Amino acid sequence: MHAAVIVFPGSNCDRDLAVAFERAGARVSMVWHKDTSMPEGVDIVGVPGGFSYGDYLRCGAIAANSPICRAVVAHADKGGYVLGVCNGFQILTETGILPGALLRNAGLKYVCKPVDLRVTTDQSVFTQGYKAGSTITVPIAHHDGNYFADEATLDRLQAEDRVAFTYVQNPNGSARDIAGVLSENRRVLGMMPHPERMAEPLHGGSDGAAMFAGLVRQLADA
Repeated sequence: MHAAVIVFPGSNCDRDLAVAFERAGARVSMVWHKDTSMPEGVDIVGVPGGFSYGDYLRCGAIAANSPICRAVVAHADKGGYVLGVCNGFQILTETGILPGALLRNAGLKYVCKPVDLRVTTDQSVFTQGYKAGSTITVPIAHHDGNYFADEATLDRLQAEDRVAFTYVQNPNGSARDIAGVLSENRRVLGMMPHPERMAEPLHGGSDGAAMFAGLVRQLADA
């Protein structure tokens, strides 16, 4: 399985994401923001956390208009898999690949700590390694992680089983406690918590490892 991890100026979780994929058995290519195409044979694109372009304008807004994001959109449009984490989630909403927006945390402060997440669905390649209704612990580290969408969109996401994770105790004010959402075809996941930072025992826990193992297993067999 071949994963491409995008690198923007200000990315700081690109190596973490690459290592998590590699530990699960994937081959990883690092792709620079000024590139205009993906490497041949990419199965999944990882859009990492960090502070792309210094979070100027809005978080992810400039990155969403970078040359490589046109290729990310094209990859998603043709049914390719994409995982966006934290700033990556912000970028995916800015491109329109995922609905909604990430606003300033309700407490107006940066929050960095492990949080408990409820796995809302196991019906996706990203969450198949978990049991729906189970609880996992994954770190967050964000200032603009407050997920917002209009009521009709929130209703649709829940009706279509597209809420991947919810917070057990909401740390940022996100609507309906949403921590991660899936695209209509269930091949794109955006989430604010960092599974790559809890992917091996040395991290203090390995609840994120099942996501990467499931991705590699499923996409290698595709």
